Amino acid sequence: MLIVMRHGATDAEVQRVVAVIEEMGYRAHPMPGSQRTAVGLVGNDGRVDASRLEGLPGVQEVIQVTKPYKQVSREWKADSTVVQLGGGVTIGGTDVAVIAGPCSVETERQILEAAHQVKEAGAVILRGGAWKPRTSPYAFQGLGRPGLKLLAKAREETGLLICTEAMDPEGLGYVAEVADIIQIGARNMQNFSLLKVAGRAKKPVLLKRGMSATVEELLLSAEYVLAEGNREVILCERGIRGFDPSTRNVFDLTAIPVVHKLSHLPIIADPSHGTGLRDKVIPMARAAVAAGADGIMVEVHPSPDKALSDGAQSLFPDQFAQLMREVKVIAEVIGRRVAEPASVGA
Repeated sequence: MLIVMRHGATDAEVQRVVAVIEEMGYRAHPMPGSQRTAVGLVGNDGRVDASRLEGLPGVQEVIQVTKPYKQVSREWKADSTVVQLGGGVTIGGTDVAVIAGPCSVETERQILEAAHQVKEAGAVILRGGAWKPRTSPYAFQGLGRPGLKLLAKAREETGLLICTEAMDPEGLGYVAEVADIIQIGARNMQNFSLLKVAGRAKKPVLLKRGMSATVEELLLSAEYVLAEGNREVILCERGIRGFDPSTRNVFDLTAIPVVHKLSHLPIIADPSHGTGLRDKVIPMARAAVAAGADGIMVEVHPSPDKALSDGAQSLFPDQFAQLMREVKVIAEVIGRRVAEPASVGA
């Protein structure tokens, strides 16, 4: 439920609404806006008797939120959320943010070389897994905490922000100490205990769509994070399971405008996992920007043929530089621009 206050409602009137909501046994979330304030009511498991709220001073109207996800929906918040990161980088505004780097942190030389290469091409955020969920228990699982230290060193050298995945509640604490964005991967999209911990972390969260998840299920997973108080959530379309073996996944670009219509949260696209094949990544990254993605996440490796994970879908550095030139043109055509990296120390 959303209680919309009249233009010019006083702080005392807003606080009275908050107090009544809490007296009714629910939680209140005041949301100041440029024109007026709204107060969200959460914690209800059905329709709430609005009569106590409609007659309060300063209340203009009470709106029932019809979606199963509440705080994530456009009904709850009409204005698009812009996630503010360090160095002036934003996700969800006019800029299109590019996240790039290897699937896994393998060695110091590898991650530092990759960081310098993607920054030179124009990326603003470095991706790289310290922990890696793998289908096979015998595949490379990542370096763990030493990998986080290498990511921190890469940020120190290049000024790039860091996005890396947390696998479990304990690891999330370590990731939060280093990362600028905590990634929750596709396999953990419905790991609800992990989502709750991420919701209590004081860092932006990148939530990837599960391999067989509907858009509604993705938004409900995001609701877990917002329900714990963390409103800095970025969604990610990364492909869903299909029946055709021609590509690794079905890269659902339709999800981008669908999410923008249903939710105020920003959404980026991952064409690397979405296709699983290097020659498909560049055209689908271009298509994602054209479709309105607020950013793209691309795997780039200094030597993809030697990568310990996802080498077949990782771009060579010169291919990534080509992609950056192309998406800048596309972004300008649709009235946006590709975010530019800050200088070291800025």
